[in-house]
Amino acid sequence: MTTLPGTRRLLTTWATLMALTLLSMVSARLDQHSWQALPLWSAGLVIAATGFKAQRLLMVYLNLRAATPAWKGTFVGLVLLTLALIAGGYLAARFT
Repeated sequence: MTTLPGTRRLLTTWATLMALTLLSMVSARLDQHSWQALPLWSAGLVIAATGFKAQRLLMVYLNLRAATPAWKGTFVGLVLLTLALIAGGYLAARFT
């Protein structure tokens, strides 16, 4: 048994990532001409989609699903820290 992801898994992950990118674009309301802060639900949706996309990239394309728990935990922790910093920056800018 190989530890590399198969073609089907790679294509499914790619399609999921593309769908989530489109979802993020729609929720960010890129078609509007006025630049306003996103509503909380929209920003939360973008951050959640980004977190899921980062997790899929780590587990499938970087093949961390075959790595030790220490590597998985480190990378997932760094992604969560990054998302928390982004969310904190958004909230600080929104409510100050």
